[in-house]
Amino acid sequence: MKAILALLTFAALTLAAAPATDARLTSPPNTNTHFRMPEYKTLAEWEARKRVLREQILFWAGLDPMPERPPVRSEIFGRIENGGYSIEKVLVETRQGYWLGGNLYRPLGKPGKHPAIVSPHGHWTYGRLEHSPTGSLPTRGINLARQGHVVFMYDMVGYNDTVQTPHAFGNKTEQLWNWGPLGLQLWNSIRAVDFMMTLPDVDPERIGATGASGGGTQTFLLAAVDERVKYTVPVNMISSIMQGGSPCENAPGLRVGTFNVEFGAMTAPRPMLIVSATGDWTKNTLEEEYPAIQGIYDLYDRKPYVEAVRIDATHNYNKDSREAMYRFFAKHMLGATDMKPYAEKGIRLEKLQDMLALHGRTAPLGALSYDGLFIQWRTIVMQQMDRLNQNLPEKRRLLNLALGAAWPREVTADKSGETVVLSRPGVNDRVPGVWIAGKGQPALVVHSEGATAARATDDVAALVKAGRPVLMIDVFQTGAAKSTRVTNVPHFETFNRTDSQLRVQDILTALRWLDAQGMKDVEMVGLSDASVWTRFAAAVAQVQVKLNVKPVFLNGADPEFVNQFFVPGIQRAGGWKTALALTSGL
Repeated sequence: MKAILALLTFAALTLAAAPATDARLTSPPNTNTHFRMPEYKTLAEWEARKRVLREQILFWAGLDPMPERPPVRSEIFGRIENGGYSIEKVLVETRQGYWLGGNLYRPLGKPGKHPAIVSPHGHWTYGRLEHSPTGSLPTRGINLARQGHVVFMYDMVGYNDTVQTPHAFGNKTEQLWNWGPLGLQLWNSIRAVDFMMTLPDVDPERIGATGASGGGTQTFLLAAVDERVKYTVPVNMISSIMQGGSPCENAPGLRVGTFNVEFGAMTAPRPMLIVSATGDWTKNTLEEEYPAIQGIYDLYDRKPYVEAVRIDATHNYNKDSREAMYRFFAKHMLGATDMKPYAEKGIRLEKLQDMLALHGRTAPLGALSYDGLFIQWRTIVMQQMDRLNQNLPEKRRLLNLALGAAWPREVTADKSGETVVLSRPGVNDRVPGVWIAGKGQPALVVHSEGATAARATDDVAALVKAGRPVLMIDVFQTGAAKSTRVTNVPHFETFNRTDSQLRVQDILTALRWLDAQGMKDVEMVGLSDASVWTRFAAAVAQVQVKLNVKPVFLNGADPEFVNQFFVPGIQRAGGWKTALALTSGL
């Protein structure tokens, strides 16, 4: 019996043992990590995950809460007619003073309402006007129109007619407000669907989307958040081994804990064709990504609704890829059974100047500059947060999203004398600290230089003298937790939390551990810059705390966040005003 008890004691200590290294410091996930699809055993489990993912996409795109969508204002002009189709120039005002350019391809001689396809392009040299063996967008638009579809081929930001912003932007100040190319493009795609639904020759129940490469990313992100898109063909982008290389495909926080295969699976149970190529990062699609997504469709009993094809080619949207797409849309949107009529036909290529909406003309009256658009965006965000007023649960939800805060289900403690190391099972993080037992109201003390610095303060001396239980922790990258962190990987912040976000998480981890010990109404003492960290932790904690902090923020202006507490999206969530509202009375 003694041997059994000794074995059990050893096992318990082993389970509680802290990892030797904080996993958050090394091997950070990035766009080139080989990700694996989690297993979802029930539809309810997947639907719950899907709701979380949709919220994650929208928040980090800057679209949660969703901005107002006024009636569509557009200009359609410069009509060209030829051989069963027409091409028109289009400008759509997706936000007041911001115009999206594109071309509208329509069938001629086919009255009635038609299925519609929104078609973003990828990073081709000529954008939506690219005409090369690996990707001809005019060929795509013309053939789809001849087949009976209305097609809107629209710009990525910074391309062709849509040049009020560059293609790549988003400095640290802009990131505080979730202002960047990914979100602007997703907004443009949503508004592109709005535009298509205003056209009298479009059937609003038959909306599809297709694009390749960066346009493939836009396609599956649009389908993930907009159920009006019923049919999709993302081309050469749903991959487990590369998640997108452009700023327009990445935003801070977007893929923390997830990747494009999960995003692509969010289209289920709507029909989808996944097109891949042997010569790029989608080379394993038939063996890896496609079966994973089939598994999600199977939960809906719609496994046949997802199809896949692999083209023997380099990264592309070439003729073979396009013909696979034509057949898919013909089958699902036109009800066709004979696929012979949907082979690609040659086109007459129009002059570039006859396709560009702004060739020979200026932008519409009232078009904003880049700086004006950012000022407008900040104004929209502040107005949205003001409208929330006393809706504290919604403010807390948004702040949780910005902080990436998770209330741990379990926290283990590896203790030796006064030394303690806290860790979340499965995460393998390390939060070192000092634990001094006592009686009365417990205190959690956080100093910006760590537990040793905290212990040397008068604040802690008074707590110890009073005989109270005191936990002092080295939150991420402070005190004994300070170490080299690997950050020089592609799009680091798209997949990983910032130091400031992880510091808030470590405070929540410590609060959870104290709560599990039966210690309630913790006094949380924030010293130096840690007064900010503890304020935000208290705002999202799932237990009642008493705050004891000396403010170091004056008003929560952008430079203060950039220099002292860099958390992308924090201003999108209401920033300092939200933190104060959620902690008033603490």
